[in-house]
Amino acid sequence: MSFSHDLPLTSNTTIRNVRRDFSEWHLGRPYYLLWALDVDVAPVRRRVAAARRHLSGLLLDGYLRQPHITVGLCGFPSPEPVHADDFGAELLHSQIDALNGLRPEAFDIEIGALDGFTSAPYLAVHDSGRHIEGLHACLNLAPQLPAHTDYRPHVTVGLYRGAWPLDAVHARLAAFAPGGTLPLRITRISLLGYASREIGGRLRRIADYDFAHARCIPAAGGAELLPFPLP
Repeated sequence: MSFSHDLPLTSNTTIRNVRRDFSEWHLGRPYYLLWALDVDVAPVRRRVAAARRHLSGLLLDGYLRQPHITVGLCGFPSPEPVHADDFGAELLHSQIDALNGLRPEAFDIEIGALDGFTSAPYLAVHDSGRHIEGLHACLNLAPQLPAHTDYRPHVTVGLYRGAWPLDAVHARLAAFAPGGTLPLRITRISLLGYASREIGGRLRRIADYDFAHARCIPAAGGAELLPFPLP
């Protein structure tokens, strides 16, 4: 399920996530799409695993999503968009045109310590050149996407399974000792999708927008998630 991570400041507990079919959200639409930076590499996987062990007992079981940094939400792919959160070919073409206009180049980021939203703990992302924010603003073309001023790059570790007191959770997050930051070189942004009936299910790659060649490269098997062709 896709949702805002933050609750109003009056909340003093985490969000309790539940494993069920959110049919009132997906309305029978099988997939949800997003743009993200793929950071599913061994050092990040190890840090995510260590963070999950550190937070043992607090997290919802069965979170399988690979490490990634969400850059922009797309919506439910549809050949004929009807709902506000449908994602059609016209919007995808506009996003790729925007990437072509931005002409992003490879950049460096660092994955750091453990922090959290009210619904989910995450690993902090340091991007001194604000390249990720620029990509987010570039792709933020759909009316249902959050304003980029509220955007915070992060690598989600999991989802809280209970309404835990925030003070206690923040203390536990702060006690995590990850070591130094993990440097990563970013050379592409990926169009990914997941089954909308699965909470925390695995991501499937649809295509990569390669910075060096300024074009969208389809991934094997990814086209079956789209009811229209890639540009």
